[in-house]
Amino acid sequence: MNGIHRIGVMTAGGDCPGLNAVIRAVTKPALAKYNLEVMGIEDGFLGLIQDRMWRLSNESVSNILTAGGTILGTNNKTDPHRFPVDVNGVTEFRDVTGQCLENIARNKLDALVVIGGDGSMSIASGLARLGVNCIGVPKTIDNDLWGTDVTFGFATAVSIATDALDRVHTTAASHHRIIVVEVMGRNAGWIALHSGMASGSDVILIPEIPYDSNVVRDFVLSRSKRGKRFSIVCVSEGARPAGGDQVISRVDPTSPDPVRLGGIGQKVAQDIENATGIETRAITLGHIQRGGTPVATDRVLATEFGNMAIELLDAGERGRLVVMKGRTVTHIPIEEVEGKQRFVPVDHPLVRAARNVGTCFG
Repeated sequence: MNGIHRIGVMTAGGDCPGLNAVIRAVTKPALAKYNLEVMGIEDGFLGLIQDRMWRLSNESVSNILTAGGTILGTNNKTDPHRFPVDVNGVTEFRDVTGQCLENIARNKLDALVVIGGDGSMSIASGLARLGVNCIGVPKTIDNDLWGTDVTFGFATAVSIATDALDRVHTTAASHHRIIVVEVMGRNAGWIALHSGMASGSDVILIPEIPYDSNVVRDFVLSRSKRGKRFSIVCVSEGARPAGGDQVISRVDPTSPDPVRLGGIGQKVAQDIENATGIETRAITLGHIQRGGTPVATDRVLATEFGNMAIELLDAGERGRLVVMKGRTVTHIPIEEVEGKQRFVPVDHPLVRAARNVGTCFG
């Protein structure tokens, strides 16, 4: 295979349903069809820095297609270009990229398959510029990786969020309450848009469309006057009021992505109750959306992506990112996605469809 004898595979960033399916789809053909050795790198780029890896076999990847999480472990706080080191009780940041290159050479890795989101692909792009043959596989429940129409993990997250929204309907209707459900997504509203539409949520608030609290107030009051004595609000964690800021739950200065969003659901619920007098509750789904068994769509997509990664190596490609365009799995240069995110266009067909069936976007 174009001088490739041994490859490394890692899962980096946050966990996501379908990671094991990709590991399986990379390892099985690598061993059986191409006679390659496959080294599993533990805990993403942290394992690459610390030289923690082990040989994957058919037995290693058997019966993992349906399993959530990742058998390799992952880490979303490690960037080799800015690695925190404790020096006499003081945290200093150092560039340990050279250490990564040494471990790649020591383990005789001819290529890396990096399964991750936008941050992971930015790191992989930097390694590619230093001569490492990196093939990226896009994963994130947020569906916000630029260059691909969809990432695996998204469908499972939407399914989980939709189920939760469906379930609160009965409680909201029984108690004549407004229930606000906060879903993940960071700065992109894809999960909120899809799960909100699928569940028939009355209000959907996403980062791309800053909301007006007065519009939300008037909307739920108008529903009440029409005999609709409850409302469901689906809000993305990155949503913000017009002229206001996102709600930040905490900041982790040691992380490549230090800002942790969270709390907007509680704020929206309090604002609605204060403005309308209608009892309002808030629920935050959080990491529930990232866990458990991947749905069939994600298992299939992850398998397609993993297989394409091996086929790209066989074709002699370097520095590519596997992507889905329309219904076709293809690839683009990995450096094209560096520092970018994929947001919901305000005129997206799904936004128009939701508006046309009476959904409020604030």
